[in-house]
Order: sequence, then structure tokens, then C-alpha cells
Amino acid sequence: MATEAFLIAAHGLDVVPGDETEMGLMRTVEGTPELRGRLVDLDARLREMDALGQDMAVLSLNPPGVQPYSAADAVPLAREFNDALAAIVRRHPDRFGGLATVAPQDPIAAAAEIERAMGPLGLNGIMINSHTGGRYLDEPEFAPLLAAAEANHAPIYLHPRVPSMLAPYRDYGMPAAIWGYHAEAGLHAMRLILGGALDRYPGLTIVLGHLGEGIPYWLRRIDNRHAFATRTAGAATDMPRLSLTPSEYFRRNFVITTSGIDDPDVLGLALRAVGTDAIMFAIDYPYEDPTAAMTFLRDIPLADDQRTAIAHRTAERVFGIGRAPTALAITATSPAPEPTPASIE
Repeated sequence: MATEAFLIAAHGLDVVPGDETEMGLMRTVEGTPELRGRLVDLDARLREMDALGQDMAVLSLNPPGVQPYSAADAVPLAREFNDALAAIVRRHPDRFGGLATVAPQDPIAAAAEIERAMGPLGLNGIMINSHTGGRYLDEPEFAPLLAAAEANHAPIYLHPRVPSMLAPYRDYGMPAAIWGYHAEAGLHAMRLILGGALDRYPGLTIVLGHLGEGIPYWLRRIDNRHAFATRTAGAATDMPRLSLTPSEYFRRNFVITTSGIDDPDVLGLALRAVGTDAIMFAIDYPYEDPTAAMTFLRDIPLADDQRTAIAHRTAERVFGIGRAPTALAITATSPAPEPTPASIE
């Protein structure tokens, strides 16, 4: 979502070098009347949620948030947006949660904002839109941000954005959701795993959308090749010694959402890779069809406990959200069929 105040302020700011292509695209999207209305009109969002039988939505700022701006502009803009988001959540505590926006450009200010968001503002976590100026959270400069997230029990939703290495993606519509988003967010997650950040901050919770940005598909090979590179001189560039295998970090520290992937076979793979309690329902509003997402959740062949976990239980645990009074509205209306080996396990 966004607010009109945020969009007016942000669209008047200069964009840092390197982010012009992405922001040209996003400002066009945000200026389209239909999409802008879906971003800012939360009364209409509530009506749509009511019609769908969706009890709650966890709101976050439209990507890439404040990350394409200078620290001097981004820090106060993030605070202003978080104040507005907290006010929305206070007005609708049974319908909306919120993920705060921070400015990684200033890691000290970002750490202070995480503490404010999780404390006085009463929000449910933070969103980081992958790289900031081509820099990633595993790099030493972001230590204050990660430390604050761990200390304040703030889950980090690691959202995609246009890749930092833009040139190979620029053609054929690939910078954004067709391909570049998944490649970028998956890269960032793998840097956190392989760079040792999760040994330094073992209490972090990282949320990935799109059923894990492809990583569950590759986990077995990632472990296999990491083990080979660890024992074979010259098989890889320098990498730190890790306490766990890559897949063990993924299963311990990551939670994934269904956003944008209403595919029973992919969900079945994810369930086998990470387990029911590491997956939660998401729509990717306003860029995906909420009706299709809700139909998928209701109709996919799952055991009752699996559907309950994905529909709301995991999100309640990860984001510290109390169960909504009618949360079972998004369970199946009749007994789910038995899972089949070809789909859900």
C-alpha cells in the first residue's frame, strides 16, 4: 500500500544513480489511476477483503520503499510513513497489521527505527526491498540493522526489487516480476546464508515471498555443492566456515509465503522442503488477483492442520498477530480431499 502523502513526497525526490530505470517503472505504475487507487484506498480494500472472506492483511509500503533515495531524504520519509501506517493499524487492529519501512542507507537510523516500530508504534516487522545502492545486508555496514532486528524480534520481509546488476535483465521485460525480482531476492537470501550472517544473528527471521524465490527447488544441490566447495581447494571463491548446512539455515531462519504462486505442485515441493509451519498465505496485492489467491487457499488439497497453518497460524506466530475473530473463514467449507503424491504431501 501507500499513502497519497508518501507518493507526493517520494515522487518529488531525486533518485540515486543506478535506480533510475526501476523508479521510472514504479512511478509510472503508481501514477496509473487504477493501481494508485488500489494502493491508497484502504476503505475499498476492506470492502474487498469482506467480500473475499479475508480477515486480515499485513500492509507494507509499495516497493522499493525509500531505498532509492539519499539517506537525508529517506530517513525522515520512512518515519513519516511508519507513523501513518501505525495510525492505520490502530484504527483497524482486527483487520490490518503493518511492516515498517526503514532506510538501510543509514544503518544506525534504521536500527533506531526498527526499535521504534516494534515498540511505540506497535508494528509487526520490517520490510527491506533487497539491495540498497547495490549493497546487501550481509555486508558489515548493515550490522546495526540486523542486530536491531534480532534484538527487537522484528521479522525482515526481504522483498524483491530490480536487480542491482541490471544490464543482463534490462531487455525483454526481465528487470521486474517476470524474472529479475526472483533472481534478486533469491541472491540476497543466499548471501545472508552463505556469508555467515545467520551465525552472527541466529535469532533472525527472514520472510521470502513467491514460495521462497526458487530456493526450495535448489536446496539439495546447494547443500551438495557447498559441501564439495568446503572440502575442495579452488572449487569456489573465498567463503566463511558455517556452523550449519545452507538448508539448515533456510529451515531454521526463513519463512516463505505463497504470494503470486497459486500452483499446487510448487506448494507441494515447498511443504516437503521446509514444512507446513514455515509457509504462510499471501496475495501480493494489488499486483495479483485476490480472488484467485483465496480460491487457491480454499480448494487446494490440504489436511485441515496444513490449511490452518498456512491460512493464519504461521502468520500469527511470525508477525505477533492475535487471531482474528473469524479467522476460520478462510478454511475449507467441506473436508479437504486426501493429498495426492503428485501435489501436496
